[in-house]
Amino acid sequence: MKQITAILLGAGQRGEIYADYGLAFPNALKIVGVAEPRADRRELCAQKHHIAPENAVADWKELLARDKFADSVFVCTQDRMHFEPVMQALEKGYDVLCEKPMSYSREELIAMGDKAKETGRLLSICHVLRYSPFFVKLKELIESGVIGQLVNIQHLESVGYWHMAHSFVRGNWNKTDESCPMILAKCCHDMDILTWLAGSRCKQVSSMGSLSHFDKAHRPEGAPDRCLDGCPHQEACPYYAPRFYLEHPQATLGGFRKVVSLDTSNEAVLRELQTSPYGRCVYACDNDVVDNQMVNMTFENGVHASLTMSAFTENCERIINVMGSHGQIKGHMEENKLEVFDFASGNQTTITVHIPEGGSHSGSDVSMMREFTALVASGATDSKTGAAASVESHLATLAAEESRLHGGAPIVLQDWISK
Repeated sequence: MKQITAILLGAGQRGEIYADYGLAFPNALKIVGVAEPRADRRELCAQKHHIAPENAVADWKELLARDKFADSVFVCTQDRMHFEPVMQALEKGYDVLCEKPMSYSREELIAMGDKAKETGRLLSICHVLRYSPFFVKLKELIESGVIGQLVNIQHLESVGYWHMAHSFVRGNWNKTDESCPMILAKCCHDMDILTWLAGSRCKQVSSMGSLSHFDKAHRPEGAPDRCLDGCPHQEACPYYAPRFYLEHPQATLGGFRKVVSLDTSNEAVLRELQTSPYGRCVYACDNDVVDNQMVNMTFENGVHASLTMSAFTENCERIINVMGSHGQIKGHMEENKLEVFDFASGNQTTITVHIPEGGSHSGSDVSMMREFTALVASGATDSKTGAAASVESHLATLAAEESRLHGGAPIVLQDWISK
Protein backbone atom coordinates (compact mmCIF):
# COMPACT_ATOMS: atom_id res chain seq x y z
CA MET A 1 0.00 0.00 0.00
CA LYS A 2 1.34 3.43 -0.90
CA GLN A 3 1.78 6.20 1.66
CA ILE A 4 -0.93 8.87 1.57
CA THR A 5 -0.56 12.52 2.61
CA ALA A 6 -2.97 14.55 4.71
CA ILE A 7 -3.64 18.07 5.96
CA LEU A 8 -4.84 18.32 9.57
CA LEU A 9 -7.44 21.01 10.32
CA GLY A 10 -7.61 21.23 14.11
CA ALA A 11 -4.74 19.86 16.21
CA GLY A 12 -6.71 19.26 19.39
CA GLN A 13 -7.00 15.98 21.28
CA ARG A 14 -8.85 13.99 18.59
CA GLY A 15 -6.97 15.53 15.68
CA GLU A 16 -3.70 14.62 17.36
CA ILE A 17 -4.78 10.98 17.72
CA TYR A 18 -5.58 10.63 14.02
CA ALA A 19 -2.48 12.49 12.87
CA ASP A 20 -0.22 10.45 15.13
CA TYR A 21 -1.21 7.32 13.21
CA GLY A 22 1.39 8.60 10.76
CA LEU A 23 4.07 8.44 13.45
CA ALA A 24 3.21 4.83 14.30
CA PHE A 25 2.76 3.80 10.65
CA PRO A 26 4.87 6.19 8.54
CA ASN A 27 4.60 3.91 5.51
CA ALA A 28 0.83 4.57 5.46
CA LEU A 29 0.43 8.26 6.34
CA LYS A 30 2.36 11.53 6.35
CA ILE A 31 0.94 14.81 7.68
CA VAL A 32 2.08 17.64 5.39
CA GLY A 33 0.03 20.58 6.68
CA VAL A 34 -1.72 21.77 9.84
CA ALA A 35 -4.16 24.58 10.63
CA GLU A 36 -4.64 25.26 14.33
CA PRO A 37 -5.47 28.61 16.00
CA ARG A 38 -3.60 27.75 19.23
CA ALA A 39 0.06 28.47 18.56
CA ASP A 40 1.36 25.95 21.13
CA ARG A 41 -0.62 23.05 19.63
CA ARG A 42 0.18 24.12 16.08
CA GLU A 43 3.91 24.25 16.81
CA LEU A 44 3.86 20.89 18.59
CA CYS A 45 2.11 19.24 15.63
CA ALA A 46 4.49 20.84 13.11
CA GLN A 47 7.49 19.71 15.12
CA LYS A 48 6.31 16.11 15.53
CA HIS A 49 5.41 15.66 11.86
CA HIS A 50 8.22 17.77 10.36
CA ILE A 51 5.75 20.05 8.61
CA ALA A 52 7.20 22.87 6.50
CA PRO A 53 6.72 26.28 8.23
CA GLU A 54 4.62 27.65 5.37
CA ASN A 55 2.19 24.75 5.83
CA ALA A 56 1.63 25.32 9.58
CA VAL A 57 -0.94 28.12 9.85
CA ALA A 58 -3.64 29.41 12.19
CA ASP A 59 -6.60 29.44 9.79
CA TRP A 60 -7.74 26.41 7.76
CA LYS A 61 -9.04 28.71 5.02
CA GLU A 62 -5.46 29.60 4.12
CA LEU A 63 -4.55 25.98 3.36
CA LEU A 64 -7.72 25.16 1.42
CA ALA A 65 -7.36 28.33 -0.66
CA ARG A 66 -4.19 26.90 -2.19
CA ASP A 67 -3.93 24.41 -5.02
CA LYS A 68 -4.38 20.84 -3.82
CA PHE A 69 -1.14 19.62 -2.20
CA ALA A 70 -2.16 16.42 -0.37
CA ASP A 71 -4.35 13.36 -0.86
CA SER A 72 -6.72 14.00 2.03
CA VAL A 73 -7.92 16.44 4.67
CA PHE A 74 -8.70 15.59 8.31
CA VAL A 75 -11.44 17.96 9.57
CA CYS A 76 -11.03 17.99 13.35
CA THR A 77 -12.17 21.53 14.11
CA GLN A 78 -14.80 22.27 16.75
CA ASP A 79 -18.24 20.73 16.21
CA ARG A 80 -19.88 23.76 14.61
CA MET A 81 -16.94 24.31 12.27
CA HIS A 82 -17.08 21.11 10.19
CA PHE A 83 -19.41 22.08 7.36
CA GLU A 84 -17.38 24.70 5.47
CA PRO A 85 -14.01 22.91 5.47
CA VAL A 86 -15.63 19.60 4.49
CA MET A 87 -17.47 21.19 1.58
CA GLN A 88 -14.41 23.13 0.39
CA ALA A 89 -12.07 20.14 0.71
CA LEU A 90 -14.42 17.91 -1.30
CA GLU A 91 -14.77 20.62 -3.95
CA LYS A 92 -10.96 20.84 -4.18
CA GLY A 93 -10.75 17.11 -4.85
CA TYR A 94 -9.53 15.95 -1.44
CA ASP A 95 -10.73 12.79 0.26
CA VAL A 96 -11.99 13.78 3.71
CA LEU A 97 -11.97 12.28 7.19
CA CYS A 98 -14.39 14.27 9.36
CA GLU A 99 -14.60 14.08 13.13
CA LYS A 100 -18.04 13.40 14.51
CA PRO A 101 -20.53 14.95 14.73
CA MET A 102 -20.68 15.98 11.09
CA SER A 103 -23.04 18.87 11.83
CA TYR A 104 -25.90 19.95 14.11
CA SER A 105 -28.03 21.00 11.11
CA ARG A 106 -30.36 18.84 9.00
CA GLU A 107 -29.67 20.99 5.95
CA GLU A 108 -25.89 20.83 6.36
CA LEU A 109 -25.91 17.07 6.91
CA ILE A 110 -27.84 16.44 3.71
CA ALA A 111 -25.66 18.92 1.77
CA MET A 112 -22.46 17.19 2.93
CA GLY A 113 -23.76 13.82 1.79
CA ASP A 114 -24.82 15.28 -1.55
CA LYS A 115 -21.45 16.98 -2.06
CA ALA A 116 -19.57 13.71 -1.51
CA LYS A 117 -21.78 12.03 -4.11
CA GLU A 118 -21.46 14.94 -6.54
CA THR A 119 -17.65 15.15 -6.35
CA GLY A 120 -17.06 11.40 -6.23
CA ARG A 121 -14.70 11.82 -3.27
CA LEU A 122 -14.47 9.76 -0.10
CA LEU A 123 -16.12 11.39 2.92
CA SER A 124 -15.61 9.17 5.95
CA ILE A 125 -16.93 10.08 9.41
CA CYS A 126 -15.10 9.17 12.62
CA HIS A 127 -17.77 6.81 13.93
CA VAL A 128 -14.95 4.70 15.30
CA LEU A 129 -17.17 2.14 17.06
CA ARG A 130 -17.97 0.44 13.73
CA TYR A 131 -14.25 -0.41 13.57
CA SER A 132 -14.05 -1.69 17.15
CA PRO A 133 -13.10 -5.40 17.28
CA PHE A 134 -15.75 -5.68 20.01
CA PHE A 135 -18.63 -4.37 17.89
CA VAL A 136 -17.35 -6.05 14.73
CA LYS A 137 -17.55 -9.39 16.58
CA LEU A 138 -20.98 -8.54 18.00
CA LYS A 139 -22.27 -7.70 14.51
CA GLU A 140 -20.85 -11.00 13.23
CA LEU A 141 -22.64 -12.95 15.99
CA ILE A 142 -25.99 -11.26 15.31
CA GLU A 143 -25.74 -11.94 11.57
CA SER A 144 -24.70 -15.56 12.14
CA GLY A 145 -28.14 -16.30 13.61
CA VAL A 146 -26.70 -17.64 16.85
CA ILE A 147 -29.48 -15.88 18.83
CA GLY A 148 -32.14 -16.36 16.15
CA GLN A 149 -34.22 -13.37 15.14
CA LEU A 150 -32.92 -10.07 16.52
CA VAL A 151 -35.72 -8.50 18.57
CA ASN A 152 -34.39 -5.90 21.00
CA ILE A 153 -31.19 -4.08 21.98
CA GLN A 154 -30.48 -2.26 25.25
CA HIS A 155 -27.42 -0.05 25.27
CA LEU A 156 -25.87 1.88 28.18
CA GLU A 157 -23.49 4.75 27.53
CA SER A 158 -21.82 5.46 30.86
CA VAL A 159 -20.15 8.84 30.50
CA GLY A 160 -18.26 8.77 33.81
CA TYR A 161 -18.72 11.51 36.42
CA TRP A 162 -15.19 12.82 35.80
CA HIS A 163 -15.54 12.85 31.99
CA MET A 164 -18.83 14.72 32.31
CA ALA A 165 -17.25 17.36 34.55
CA HIS A 166 -14.23 17.81 32.28
CA SER A 167 -15.81 17.85 28.81
CA PHE A 168 -19.48 18.71 29.23
CA VAL A 169 -19.63 20.97 32.29
CA ARG A 170 -16.30 22.82 32.29
CA GLY A 171 -15.11 22.03 28.77
CA ASN A 172 -15.71 22.81 25.11
CA TRP A 173 -18.94 20.78 24.80
CA ASN A 174 -20.85 22.31 27.72
CA LYS A 175 -23.20 24.57 25.73
CA THR A 176 -25.59 23.49 22.99
CA ASP A 177 -25.40 26.78 21.09
CA GLU A 178 -21.60 26.70 20.92
CA SER A 179 -21.11 22.99 20.17
CA CYS A 180 -24.19 20.78 19.85
CA PRO A 181 -26.66 18.83 22.01
CA MET A 182 -25.17 16.21 24.34
CA ILE A 183 -26.89 13.36 22.46
CA LEU A 184 -25.01 14.44 19.33
CA ALA A 185 -21.67 15.33 20.92
CA LYS A 186 -21.33 12.18 23.05
CA CYS A 187 -23.84 9.65 21.75
CA CYS A 188 -23.92 9.96 17.96
CA HIS A 189 -21.40 7.07 18.18
CA ASP A 190 -24.00 5.02 19.99
CA MET A 191 -26.95 6.00 17.82
CA ASP A 192 -24.85 5.01 14.82
CA ILE A 193 -23.77 1.66 16.26
CA LEU A 194 -27.38 0.77 17.16
CA THR A 195 -28.43 1.52 13.57
CA TRP A 196 -25.58 -0.66 12.28
CA LEU A 197 -26.37 -3.56 14.62
CA ALA A 198 -30.10 -3.40 13.86
CA GLY A 199 -29.30 -3.62 10.15
CA SER A 200 -32.14 -1.31 9.20
CA ARG A 201 -33.14 2.32 8.84
CA CYS A 202 -34.62 4.01 11.90
CA LYS A 203 -38.39 4.46 11.53
CA GLN A 204 -39.37 6.26 14.73
CA VAL A 205 -37.56 7.81 17.68
CA SER A 206 -38.50 9.35 21.01
CA SER A 207 -36.39 10.71 23.85
CA MET A 208 -36.45 12.19 27.34
CA GLY A 209 -33.66 13.71 29.43
CA SER A 210 -32.55 16.73 31.42
CA LEU A 211 -29.79 18.65 33.15
CA SER A 212 -30.57 17.28 36.57
CA HIS A 213 -27.55 18.07 38.75
CA PHE A 214 -24.82 20.33 37.35
CA ASP A 215 -26.52 23.66 37.97
CA LYS A 216 -26.54 26.51 40.48
CA ALA A 217 -29.44 24.99 42.43
CA HIS A 218 -27.15 22.19 43.60
CA ARG A 219 -24.21 24.41 44.54
CA PRO A 220 -23.09 23.69 48.12
CA GLU A 221 -23.27 26.60 50.53
CA GLY A 222 -20.07 28.60 50.56
CA ALA A 223 -18.58 27.01 47.43
CA PRO A 224 -16.47 29.59 45.53
CA ASP A 225 -16.55 30.04 41.76
CA ARG A 226 -13.18 28.28 41.42
CA CYS A 227 -12.04 25.13 43.22
CA LEU A 228 -8.68 26.59 44.21
CA ASP A 229 -10.24 29.61 45.92
CA GLY A 230 -10.50 27.84 49.28
CA CYS A 231 -13.49 25.58 48.72
CA PRO A 232 -14.71 24.22 52.09
CA HIS A 233 -16.18 21.13 50.35
CA GLN A 234 -13.03 19.92 48.59
CA GLU A 235 -12.73 16.68 50.57
CA ALA A 236 -16.33 15.59 49.98
CA CYS A 237 -16.79 16.89 46.43
CA PRO A 238 -16.08 14.31 43.70
CA TYR A 239 -15.69 17.14 41.16
CA TYR A 240 -12.88 19.02 42.94
CA ALA A 241 -10.66 19.90 39.97
CA PRO A 242 -7.15 19.67 41.50
CA ARG A 243 -7.85 16.14 42.77
CA PHE A 244 -8.95 14.95 39.35
CA TYR A 245 -6.21 16.54 37.25
CA LEU A 246 -3.40 15.69 39.69
CA GLU A 247 -4.51 12.32 41.07
CA HIS A 248 -7.13 10.54 38.96
CA PRO A 249 -5.46 8.04 36.56
CA GLN A 250 -7.82 9.00 33.72
CA ALA A 251 -6.52 12.56 33.78
CA THR A 252 -3.34 11.18 32.22
CA LEU A 253 -4.60 8.02 30.49
CA GLY A 254 -7.52 9.82 28.86
CA GLY A 255 -5.43 12.83 27.85
CA PHE A 256 -7.52 15.28 29.91
CA ARG A 257 -4.53 16.65 31.78
CA LYS A 258 -2.89 17.59 28.47
CA VAL A 259 -6.05 19.46 27.48
CA VAL A 260 -5.59 21.71 30.51
CA SER A 261 -1.87 22.26 29.84
CA LEU A 262 0.61 20.96 27.25
CA ASP A 263 3.13 21.16 30.07
CA THR A 264 1.67 18.40 32.22
CA SER A 265 3.81 18.98 35.32
CA ASN A 266 1.87 19.44 38.56
CA GLU A 267 3.00 23.05 38.81
CA ALA A 268 1.87 23.95 35.29
CA VAL A 269 -1.51 22.23 35.68
CA LEU A 270 -2.16 24.01 38.98
CA ARG A 271 -1.32 27.36 37.37
CA GLU A 272 -3.83 26.70 34.60
CA LEU A 273 -6.54 25.65 37.06
CA GLN A 274 -6.33 29.08 38.68
CA THR A 275 -7.56 30.81 35.52
CA SER A 276 -8.76 28.27 32.92
CA PRO A 277 -12.34 26.94 32.58
CA TYR A 278 -11.17 23.59 33.96
CA GLY A 279 -10.67 25.04 37.43
CA ARG A 280 -14.26 26.22 37.81
CA CYS A 281 -16.75 24.84 40.32
CA VAL A 282 -19.06 22.51 38.38
CA TYR A 283 -22.03 24.28 39.99
CA ALA A 284 -20.87 27.73 38.81
CA CYS A 285 -20.34 27.07 35.10
CA ASP A 286 -22.30 28.24 32.06
CA ASN A 287 -23.22 24.70 30.92
CA ASP A 288 -26.65 23.77 29.62
CA VAL A 289 -26.32 20.31 28.03
CA VAL A 290 -28.15 17.40 29.66
CA ASP A 291 -26.42 15.04 32.09
CA ASN A 292 -28.82 12.13 31.48
CA GLN A 293 -30.95 11.09 28.52
CA MET A 294 -32.90 8.08 27.23
CA VAL A 295 -33.71 7.31 23.57
CA ASN A 296 -36.12 4.70 22.17
CA MET A 297 -35.75 3.65 18.53
CA THR A 298 -37.98 1.58 16.25
CA PHE A 299 -36.40 0.29 13.05
CA GLU A 300 -38.10 -0.52 9.77
CA ASN A 301 -37.34 -4.24 10.20
CA GLY A 302 -39.22 -4.34 13.52
CA VAL A 303 -36.19 -4.29 15.82
CA HIS A 304 -36.48 -2.03 18.87
CA ALA A 305 -33.53 -0.43 20.67
CA SER A 306 -33.05 1.76 23.72
CA LEU A 307 -30.10 3.94 24.65
CA THR A 308 -29.45 5.30 28.13
CA MET A 309 -26.78 7.95 28.60
CA SER A 310 -25.83 8.95 32.12
CA ALA A 311 -23.06 11.09 33.62
CA PHE A 312 -23.42 9.47 37.00
CA THR A 313 -21.21 6.42 36.64
CA GLU A 314 -17.80 5.41 37.96
CA ASN A 315 -16.33 4.60 34.56
CA CYS A 316 -16.64 5.76 30.99
CA GLU A 317 -17.86 2.53 29.41
CA ARG A 318 -20.38 0.90 27.07
CA ILE A 319 -22.50 -2.06 28.13
CA ILE A 320 -24.92 -3.75 25.73
CA ASN A 321 -27.66 -6.40 25.96
CA VAL A 322 -28.80 -7.95 22.66
CA MET A 323 -31.94 -10.10 22.79
CA GLY A 324 -33.05 -12.57 20.13
CA SER A 325 -35.68 -15.26 19.67
CA HIS A 326 -33.25 -18.11 20.46
CA GLY A 327 -30.64 -16.49 22.66
CA GLN A 328 -29.07 -13.45 24.25
CA ILE A 329 -25.71 -11.65 24.04
CA LYS A 330 -24.38 -9.50 26.87
CA GLY A 331 -21.33 -7.39 26.21
CA HIS A 332 -18.92 -5.00 27.91
CA MET A 333 -16.82 -3.05 25.44
CA GLU A 334 -14.05 -1.92 27.80
CA GLU A 335 -13.58 -5.48 29.10
CA ASN A 336 -13.70 -6.77 25.49
CA LYS A 337 -16.05 -9.58 26.57
CA LEU A 338 -19.20 -11.02 25.02
CA GLU A 339 -21.39 -13.65 26.72
CA VAL A 340 -23.65 -15.69 24.42
CA PHE A 341 -26.52 -17.65 26.02
CA ASP A 342 -28.42 -20.29 24.00
CA PHE A 343 -32.03 -20.82 25.13
CA ALA A 344 -32.39 -24.39 23.78
CA SER A 345 -29.24 -25.92 25.24
CA GLY A 346 -28.74 -23.64 28.20
CA ASN A 347 -25.12 -23.26 27.18
CA GLN A 348 -23.26 -20.00 27.82
CA THR A 349 -20.15 -19.11 25.86
CA THR A 350 -17.80 -16.30 26.86
CA ILE A 351 -15.84 -14.68 24.05
CA THR A 352 -12.86 -12.45 24.79
CA VAL A 353 -12.22 -10.15 21.84
CA HIS A 354 -8.56 -9.69 20.99
CA ILE A 355 -7.36 -6.08 20.71
CA PRO A 356 -3.99 -6.32 18.96
CA GLU A 357 -3.12 -2.63 18.87
CA GLY A 358 -4.74 -1.35 22.07
CA GLY A 359 -5.21 2.41 22.00
CA SER A 360 -8.30 4.53 22.57
CA HIS A 361 -11.85 3.30 21.98
CA SER A 362 -10.61 -0.28 22.51
CA GLY A 363 -8.52 -0.30 19.35
CA SER A 364 -11.16 1.40 17.19
CA ASP A 365 -9.12 4.49 16.30
CA VAL A 366 -6.23 2.49 14.86
CA SER A 367 -8.58 0.19 12.94
CA MET A 368 -10.42 3.16 11.45
CA MET A 369 -7.21 4.88 10.39
CA ARG A 370 -5.91 1.69 8.82
CA GLU A 371 -9.05 1.41 6.67
CA PHE A 372 -9.15 5.11 5.76
CA THR A 373 -5.54 5.27 4.58
CA ALA A 374 -6.02 2.05 2.58
CA LEU A 375 -9.20 3.39 0.95
CA VAL A 376 -7.55 6.67 -0.05
CA ALA A 377 -4.53 4.80 -1.40
CA SER A 378 -6.80 2.57 -3.50
CA GLY A 379 -9.02 5.39 -4.79
CA ALA A 380 -12.19 4.04 -3.13
CA THR A 381 -15.13 6.41 -2.66
CA ASP A 382 -17.03 4.84 0.25
CA SER A 383 -16.29 3.35 3.65
CA LYS A 384 -18.00 1.58 6.54
CA THR A 385 -18.72 5.04 7.96
CA GLY A 386 -19.23 6.83 4.66
CA ALA A 387 -21.43 9.89 4.19
CA ALA A 388 -24.67 8.04 3.37
CA ALA A 389 -24.70 5.85 6.48
CA SER A 390 -23.46 8.61 8.77
CA VAL A 391 -25.99 11.18 7.57
CA GLU A 392 -28.77 8.69 8.32
CA SER A 393 -27.70 8.03 11.93
CA HIS A 394 -26.98 11.74 12.53
CA LEU A 395 -30.50 12.65 11.43
CA ALA A 396 -31.96 10.07 13.84
CA THR A 397 -29.87 11.65 16.61
CA LEU A 398 -31.12 15.15 15.82
CA ALA A 399 -34.70 13.84 15.77
CA ALA A 400 -34.14 12.32 19.22
CA GLU A 401 -33.09 15.71 20.56
CA GLU A 402 -36.13 17.38 19.03
CA SER A 403 -38.32 14.75 20.69
CA ARG A 404 -36.67 15.48 24.05
CA LEU A 405 -37.31 19.20 23.65
CA HIS A 406 -41.00 18.42 23.04
CA GLY A 407 -41.57 16.23 26.09
CA GLY A 408 -40.65 12.90 24.50
CA ALA A 409 -43.17 13.03 21.65
CA PRO A 410 -42.43 10.30 19.06
CA ILE A 411 -41.02 11.45 15.73
CA VAL A 412 -41.52 9.50 12.50
CA LEU A 413 -38.14 9.99 10.91
CA GLN A 414 -38.94 10.16 7.20
CA ASP A 415 -41.81 12.62 7.79
CA TRP A 416 -39.51 14.78 9.93
CA ILE A 417 -36.68 14.73 7.38
CA SER A 418 -38.97 15.68 4.50
CA LYS A 419 -40.47 18.72 6.26
